[in-house]
Amino acid sequence: MLLLFCSTLSLLLPTPTVLNKLPLFPLQLIFTASLKMGLLSLLRKLRSTPEKELRILLLGLDNAGKTTLLKQLASEEVTQITPTAGFNIKSVVSDGFKLNVWDIGGQSKIRPYWKNYFENTDVLIYVIDSSDKKRLEETGDELTELLLDDKLKSVPLLVFANKQDVVGALKASEIAECLKLVKLTDRTWQIQGCSALQGTGVKEGMDWVCKSIKK
Repeated sequence: MLLLFCSTLSLLLPTPTVLNKLPLFPLQLIFTASLKMGLLSLLRKLRSTPEKELRILLLGLDNAGKTTLLKQLASEEVTQITPTAGFNIKSVVSDGFKLNVWDIGGQSKIRPYWKNYFENTDVLIYVIDSSDKKRLEETGDELTELLLDDKLKSVPLLVFANKQDVVGALKASEIAECLKLVKLTDRTWQIQGCSALQGTGVKEGMDWVCKSIKK
């Protein structure tokens, strides 16, 4: 950074002949002011550097809204979403943390491979389609199996009760009761109603993620 500053500064200085005729004070003032600006810029950059990186695993059945949620986190357009055949990874800075979010496809043929991504997970986010009551039992069984895996033992759990904008969708409290989340005693957990499409409830859920890590 200093080399770049000196190089740029040299383009702004007068020729050596003219330089000898100039008083020293203004040049010192220019250099001091520029140096201060450089230091302030560096300090701002250091302040914005995340304190810690977190590995977030984003799972759920197909069509639950995982990829839409991921795009909301990354402030990307959510108008065109295609099913995730493999996985997506995005990094988001939030509350002093760099969140590396792994979105794994939820189709039945892909779920057996979920376990390959469990290692070193800091937070598990599980997304549920609140409007699809027919698959509530299926998604509950998948979640139960996840929580029984040793690699995810004690990992904080955030359940996003997605698609709250759909008429007739189950409330977050109703889903928590159906999935018997209150019986979870081996980890901290939270269920958050949201609409990944509209972006409502997403920030509140991610705020909980950061707070749960800080505890």
